[in-house]
Amino acid sequence: MRLKSQVWVLAYVRRCHVEGVFAVIRRRGADEAGAIFIKVNRLDDTADVYGPAPQSAFDDEYPLDRAFSPAMKTMPASDAEAEAYLARQIRFDPDLWIIETEDRAGRHFLDRVVR
Repeated sequence: MRLKSQVWVLAYVRRCHVEGVFAVIRRRGADEAGAIFIKVNRLDDTADVYGPAPQSAFDDEYPLDRAFSPAMKTMPASDAEAEAYLARQIRFDPDLWIIETEDRAGRHFLDRVVR
């Protein structure tokens, strides 16, 4: 059974705060199963964006609730490019979540990032 998006997001924001990183829910999506995007603002007009990993990243050998992959071809990207990407994703799926963190080092605290 998959963890609800709302529960995962709240736990992720809490984890960021425990690590001393500011995190905020910028866009609230569907509580049950909304896609989640993480924007890491590097505070220098650049950002990293992580989104749901493709289904091919999941296998029976290593079951996971959620996995993420870099959403932009070049990271860090300019903040304007990151915002344009997120705007396109919202038009495609209005039920998605956006969490934004601020960390100069670009730490994301995601358990699994698929490249």
